[in-house]
Amino acid sequence: MIRALYSAASGMSAQQLNIDNIANNLANANTTGYKSRRAQFQDLLYQNLIAPGSSAGQSTVVPSGLQLGLGTRAASNEIIFAQGDFSSTGNPLDVVIQGRGFFQIKQANGDTAYTRAGSFQFDASGNIVTANGEQLIPQITIPPTAQAVNIANDGTVSYTLTGQTQAQTAGQITIANFQNPAGLNSIGNSLYLPTDASGNPIVGTPGGTEGLGTLQQGYVEQSNVSIVDEFINLITSQRAYEANSKVVKAADDMYQQANNLPK
Repeated sequence: MIRALYSAASGMSAQQLNIDNIANNLANANTTGYKSRRAQFQDLLYQNLIAPGSSAGQSTVVPSGLQLGLGTRAASNEIIFAQGDFSSTGNPLDVVIQGRGFFQIKQANGDTAYTRAGSFQFDASGNIVTANGEQLIPQITIPPTAQAVNIANDGTVSYTLTGQTQAQTAGQITIANFQNPAGLNSIGNSLYLPTDASGNPIVGTPGGTEGLGTLQQGYVEQSNVSIVDEFINLITSQRAYEANSKVVKAADDMYQQANNLPK
């Protein structure tokens, strides 16, 4: 019964973490560029009361054995980098990556972070920055007299000036990808940092030979959270939590009966 209590308690703890993960997904259902996370679990150690394959006689072995598990634990909550839907905004500085890749962002400490959220703005100097004022890499500056800004599918940024018809090039947006995007470290503000698990960034031109996606101007990528799926997962997790709590109650009742046996 001790095993039942601890196994069920570990199941309740795991389902609580699963609900926390679902809550975060639902909270970010309208966050631009947000990627949902999926909780994954692993079973714990087993007590081998009878080991499988152990000797049962001079010429026979136990075919299956008797192993009792000790519960479960949360192993990871993997980031699902499926493409989100595109939403048209008409803003020339809103850009989506159609396919693989991340925008490169220069943080205040000088480190490079990566994001799928392409909602950009101008700062006081005409640099293209994020909503938090962090510069896009490579740095692209548009003069204040520019009348129209165009971002091509390959990341080329151009603009026209008043009274001129010929566009001038301001620079080219490059994007990065990783061998294992699920290994990136989320730091908030829709930003990720590389880790040993993700590998080093592979930087290239949108739509180039590196297999990176192309850019689309005037759109933002919505969250890839499916509210229907999250509610189904929520109900499933609630039922699993309730089932584990009933096991705790049943084990407690068995202890109570055992303690009340006459001596």
